[in-house]
Amino acid sequence: MAKPNLLLVPGLLCDRRLWQAQVEGLRHSAECIVADVSAADTIAGMAAAAIARMPPGPFAVAGLSMGGYVALEVARQAASRVKGIALLDTNARPDSAQASEDRRRMMKIAETDFDRVVNALLPKLLLPAHMRDARIVAVVKAMARDTGVAAYCRQQEAIIGRADSRPHLAKIACPALVLCGKEDTLTPPALHEEMANAIPGARLVVAPQCGHLSPLEQPQLVTMNLVHWLSGLAR
Repeated sequence: MAKPNLLLVPGLLCDRRLWQAQVEGLRHSAECIVADVSAADTIAGMAAAAIARMPPGPFAVAGLSMGGYVALEVARQAASRVKGIALLDTNARPDSAQASEDRRRMMKIAETDFDRVVNALLPKLLLPAHMRDARIVAVVKAMARDTGVAAYCRQQEAIIGRADSRPHLAKIACPALVLCGKEDTLTPPALHEEMANAIPGARLVVAPQCGHLSPLEQPQLVTMNLVHWLSGLAR
């Protein structure tokens, strides 16, 4: 049987390196295509560009954080084609006024001191144990540096303007995986319970010893759960 096409969507200041372990680990389970989320300044624009990269026919989509907002939008724009959705360390709610204000403040700082923004973000993304892992920190910093200030500001504008996806969750009719780090402080487990309870038949996984960047912090656990989810698409 042909392997399903899988669209992997990175989060804020991330690129294909976020999903590197999964691309390798899923090579027998899926044809992986990683979205570029650096060019558009709306979630809808990111979703449309990602869909355009996919071969014709059905596909599955997995997104982390901002990538989760994009994945939910992909499922709306290409409802008849999306055969599975995985939402990692993300949130179905719109941005709060306080969060939007904080984002605008960080965008202002980024114009003159981007390193400061990246360094302030790191402890929110990673567990303290993973902050001491030079390899993981180097990957996160390299992704941020290569994404750059202009794309960072576009991404923050997209996040600020994102839709409230909660009213759409009950309409998701394909196999759904909802996964997050147990110690994710940016999008805590309670937000994932909310999504999993609203999506019919969704499976919730909470990863131990894990912060916000689960594909990097717990790569084997994330890959294993994606394999399990993908195997359910065939049934």
